[in-house]
Amino acid sequence: MDVVGGGPRLIALDVDGTLLETGSPISERVAGAVHRAVDAGAHVVVTTGRTLLTTRPVLEELGLVDGHALCSNGAVHIDVARDEPVAVQSFDPAPAVAALRELFPDMIFAVEKVGVGTWATGSSPGEFSIGDYLLVDHGELSREPTPRLNGWWPDGSLEEMLRQLKSLYVPGASWVHGEFGPWVTVSRRGVSKGWALERLRTALCVPHEATLAIGDGYNDREMLRWAGHSVAMGNSPDEIKVLADEVADDVRDDGVAKVLERWFPG
Repeated sequence: MDVVGGGPRLIALDVDGTLLETGSPISERVAGAVHRAVDAGAHVVVTTGRTLLTTRPVLEELGLVDGHALCSNGAVHIDVARDEPVAVQSFDPAPAVAALRELFPDMIFAVEKVGVGTWATGSSPGEFSIGDYLLVDHGELSREPTPRLNGWWPDGSLEEMLRQLKSLYVPGASWVHGEFGPWVTVSRRGVSKGWALERLRTALCVPHEATLAIGDGYNDREMLRWAGHSVAMGNSPDEIKVLADEVADDVRDDGVAKVLERWFPG
């Protein structure tokens, strides 16, 4: 990796499957490596599909008290010191809800209310314990712009969902599917982790060759393509591994720490 000053100056880190195994704490080794990168002056940017509310505990666990975080796949940019969003990329969810209901009549939808909670048309797997959780009908769900629309197909498979999604087109919106089960996330067209990171890189005046990104999922594709040096976790799907410059060890084996320790040893 050819970076200015010998190490990455902008480090984008996914959360679930990268910094931590979902439902488990961040390991001491990973947290220590992140701390050393911050102490060395690098911009460490938690870059996740999580909402603002569910990202906050990760920032607290890492001890990050300033800088930037990108949530909702890049649609929500947080000023960490102020603990509030400074930019939100919203879209009208109504056309996407209508189009998805044509394909999947029993799909359950949820929209993010930034800093408040979640509105949903039913119960679905996931963690909504942080913030308000309000059950609404499709009309109410679609009434206001949102940075993120999630859809879960309770009686379907991921394979069948992907087959049917080939025919989905919603002007002004784009979508990405999850790794586990029939989930789809819709956002404003063009908004992604990579898009948001490029805006941040430009604002921070960091050279492209001094950027590092580590991720594991389908929503990390644009981020890995964006980075000067990209790393896929060992637990990533094969389609993600082939996009990266290298493959790290599994999240259970502190893969993030082993990468960061090259430049920020303990």
